Amino acid sequence: MKFAILVPDGMADEPVKQLGDKTPLEAAKTDNMDYLAQHGLSGLVQTIPDGMASGSDVGNLALLGYDPTKNFSGRAPLEAANLGIMLADDEVALRCNLVNIRDGKMFDYSAGHITTEEAKTLIEDLQRGIAAPEVRFYAGKSYRHLIVIKTLSVESLLRVKTTPPHDIVNQSISKYFPSGGQNQILLNLMQRSQAILKDHPVNKMRLDAGLNPADMIWIWGQGGRPHLPAFKSRYGLSGSVISAVDLVNGIGRLVGLQVLSVPGANGYYDTNYKGKADYAVQSLKTNDFVYVHVEAPDEAGHNGDWKAKKECIERFDKDVVGTLLDYARKVKTARILVAPDHPTPVGKRVHTKDPVPFVMYGQGITPNAAKSYSESAAAKTKVKFSSGEELIRSFLKT
Repeated sequence: MKFAILVPDGMADEPVKQLGDKTPLEAAKTDNMDYLAQHGLSGLVQTIPDGMASGSDVGNLALLGYDPTKNFSGRAPLEAANLGIMLADDEVALRCNLVNIRDGKMFDYSAGHITTEEAKTLIEDLQRGIAAPEVRFYAGKSYRHLIVIKTLSVESLLRVKTTPPHDIVNQSISKYFPSGGQNQILLNLMQRSQAILKDHPVNKMRLDAGLNPADMIWIWGQGGRPHLPAFKSRYGLSGSVISAVDLVNGIGRLVGLQVLSVPGANGYYDTNYKGKADYAVQSLKTNDFVYVHVEAPDEAGHNGDWKAKKECIERFDKDVVGTLLDYARKVKTARILVAPDHPTPVGKRVHTKDPVPFVMYGQGITPNAAKSYSESAAAKTKVKFSSGEELIRSFLKT
C-alpha cells in the first residue's frame, strides 16, 4: 500500500464577506478534493491539543501521527534540525525573523518576503556585528532564520514568553517584547540588530526599489533539544517529506524521513505546486509514504488576502491533489489524505484552534459520501477525530 498525506498549510478558514459569506475553500474551484470527498471519508480533526498554541509546528507533528503534548519541545529546534544543527543539552534554539517595523508597530512580519540571498548577507553581518561567542546565527530561507544560544540556565531561557510576529501585524511591538525568564538576553539582541540593520546596503537597495527593509530581528519560538521516535518504528513505513520550509523538513529529518528538495519550491504563493506533486509520485515508486506540505494558503491567511488564498487553494487542488489522484487511480493500491494543519482565517490573520476538515480516499477506505470538501461539509458528516495521531493511525491502518 502507498500512502500520501497532502497538507495545505492554514487552508481552513471562516466565512468571508467578499466571498458571499463563504470560506476561501468553499468559494474555490476544487474538483479533485470534492471528488475525494464524494468517494472517500471526510470529517473534522482536532490537530491542536487543548492548552497548546496553534502553530504549524504542533499541527504538522499531529498530522505526522505524533502527540504534540508528549513530543513537542519548541518550534526552533525542529527548524534547526533541517539545517543540520543538533542541539547540546546546554543550548536553546530560537526563531529569528527579519521584520519591518514602522511607528513602533509590526508592519511586515516577513520584511517584504525578503530574498534568501539578501537575508543571508544580513544574517552574516548580524553575527559579525554582535560578536558574542555564546550566540550563533544561522541563515535559513527568506525571512525565517535561527539563533542558537549556549547558556547555563536553559530552563530560564525556555520560560521566556515570546510571540510570533505574524500574530501581531499592525500592533505595537512594545506590548509583545520577550518577557520573563532570561528575556534581557533576547531584548538586547533585538535592540542591537536595529543599529546594525538600519543603514545596511541591502536595506538601502530594497528601499530604493520600493520594497520593505529588514530593520529588526524578532526572536520567538524557543526550544531545547527535541526527542522524536522514528516514523518507521511507529508506523512501519519508510518515506519522504516535501516542503519549502525548514520547520516541516526538520521534523522529517528528526523522524527519519528523506527530505526531498524541489526546484522552485519557495513557501509562497508562486511555489512549484506541480513539481512537489511530481516529486511525490516519483518518491512513491521506491517508498511507501510521502508527506507533501504547501505553505502558500497560510501565507495568504496571514496577509489577510482572501483572493490570493482562494487562488492558492485552487492551484493546490489542481496541481498537487490532481496529480496524486491520477497516480492513485493508476496504481489502485494507494491512499490519499488531505488535511490542513490548522486554520488561518484571512479575517483574523492568525492561527486558530478550531478543528480542520480532512478527507481520506483510496483502497480500503469506506466512503461516507459527502458532496464536497469544505469546513461546513466536513462538519455535516458528524465524523470527528480527537487528535491528529488518531486520524493518522486510522489512515495508515490496513
